[in-house]
Amino acid sequence: MSGHSKWAGIKHKKAIVDAKRGQVFTKIARELSVSVREGGPDPSSNFRLRLAIQKAREVNMPADNIDRAIQRGVGGKDGAQLEEIRYEGYGPHGVAVMVDVLTDNRNRTVAAIRNLFTRSGGSLGETNSVGWMFSQQGVLRVAAAGRDPDELALELLEVVDLGADGDITVADDAVVVTVSPAQFEAARTALEGTGHTVESGELTMDPSTSVSLDAKQATAVIRLLENLEEDDDVQQVYANAEIPDEILESVG
Repeated sequence: MSGHSKWAGIKHKKAIVDAKRGQVFTKIARELSVSVREGGPDPSSNFRLRLAIQKAREVNMPADNIDRAIQRGVGGKDGAQLEEIRYEGYGPHGVAVMVDVLTDNRNRTVAAIRNLFTRSGGSLGETNSVGWMFSQQGVLRVAAAGRDPDELALELLEVVDLGADGDITVADDAVVVTVSPAQFEAARTALEGTGHTVESGELTMDPSTSVSLDAKQATAVIRLLENLEEDDDVQQVYANAEIPDEILESVG
């Protein structure tokens, strides 16, 4: 499993803690509003909105909050002022990093992102300076729910059409199903339709190459990734770091 997939896994575990502070709620509310602005308020015809609603439910965001965010998008408030930007660069030890933001002030955001890269010993790069080594994938985490994860992984092979580039791996007490973006919804429907609990599902960016780190190096990289995610304008952070399991387990 790639370093990014491991990072995505611990982000999921940390999301519940972060949500108690309200930060995750705020970021998801922005995504809901922008999703509505881009594709309309009907989840059945707006895949991005469906995905945002699923994320909101995964962190137990109240239904009233979800509805208000959708209505803001319908009314053009907040969502219409937000700009989507992707920043790219290199963190410490040559780790490639991509940062997706929603911002109402491009100058403020780029200054903050550049400062975090610089403080970490890295540097903000130009468009596609690292993006060329990432491709979009759909990632679904299925809870083992007390079952043997290896046995569950074999069972899921019979449930999901992985396609040419899909994969199924075991991660702690869950099974991670990776599919192409085009197969993401069908895979989720198949899993839920056969009674499996999908802990989380997201479209993410997976690196074609990765950088292996020792414990000391990994600590510096994680510090950058977490600092980026703490910024209110940042929606997603992707990296091609291979982080040792013992370091991941200590995060959070």
